[in-house]
Amino acid sequence: MGASRWVWWLERAWDRARLRRTGTRPPTELRIEAYIGHGSDLGVVVRGRVLDDPAPSEAVAGEGVGAAVRRSVRQFLTDDLPGVPLQVSVAGETVRTTTDEDGYFRVRLRPAPGRLTAPWTTGTVELAAPYRGITDPRTVPVQVLVPEAGARFAVVSDIDDTILETGVQRALRMVAQTLTGSALTRTPFLGAPELYRDLAAGANPVFYVSSSPWNLHAFLISFLRHHGFPLGPVLLRDLIGTAAGREQKTGRIQEVLDLHPGLDVVLIGDSGEKDPEVYAAVARANPGRVRAIYIREVRLDPGDGRVERISGAWSEDVPFVLAADSDAVRRHATGLGLL
Repeated sequence: MGASRWVWWLERAWDRARLRRTGTRPPTELRIEAYIGHGSDLGVVVRGRVLDDPAPSEAVAGEGVGAAVRRSVRQFLTDDLPGVPLQVSVAGETVRTTTDEDGYFRVRLRPAPGRLTAPWTTGTVELAAPYRGITDPRTVPVQVLVPEAGARFAVVSDIDDTILETGVQRALRMVAQTLTGSALTRTPFLGAPELYRDLAAGANPVFYVSSSPWNLHAFLISFLRHHGFPLGPVLLRDLIGTAAGREQKTGRIQEVLDLHPGLDVVLIGDSGEKDPEVYAAVARANPGRVRAIYIREVRLDPGDGRVERISGAWSEDVPFVLAADSDAVRRHATGLGLL
């Protein structure tokens, strides 16, 4: 059994033991988290999670490291609630679902054509039936991004080491920054907010697709808002995953392409992990849909040849650009007419 399988097995064992202790007890802090969804006339996808935890606190200017660490730790020490009956409603369409063993849910709705309002449609997620003694109504709003008719393309971007300085290749530094930083203190790459606002141009939707865990969703939304990035769905994945492994980034990118077939995409990532390989595979699987691929250079060893092996053998009719910084992306995108 590999290390990832052992971690998954241990998490399942811990969850089973916890449910034996609390499985019939009413949750004290039942909270529905509704993540930003997206949709078109082909359908709407809404995700979220149900937890027995108080809502995370907001970062405040001048707070100490201790407050930031406590908030960060609480994001990962979650008490998820499986089997919660939910009802999701968007634009006159309603579906029922139940949270999985980690408290997550994902639904696909099909509102009647013309019912969605661009650029945002507001829906609801609510408790659909009594759950472990809780009978009072629990309803939260959910925001759904709907691309406007004037959108020319969509931006699909990674987060860590693409817009947010993380240092994924330096594990200890990354953990330290995650624990001690906040949405107010973490730093975007120079020029990234302005670049993304100009790419969005008030109409082009931006999707953030990352390998970070859903535990960081609230932090990342706050980071985007605080630094002036265009707001859009932040599509993450479970920290541990399932018995089959963790969800791959290609699936979430393909979801965007399939749900918005009228939009080509610009893919932006970094050289630190697998974005070059993932984006190359997406471009090959979707001919004619990718306008450009931009890879921010963040490798500790730029001479390792990993990105160059892809770009050197690149035969697709899609620009594949290894960029030193946001200005290099801007210059190339301007030349393509994206800006």
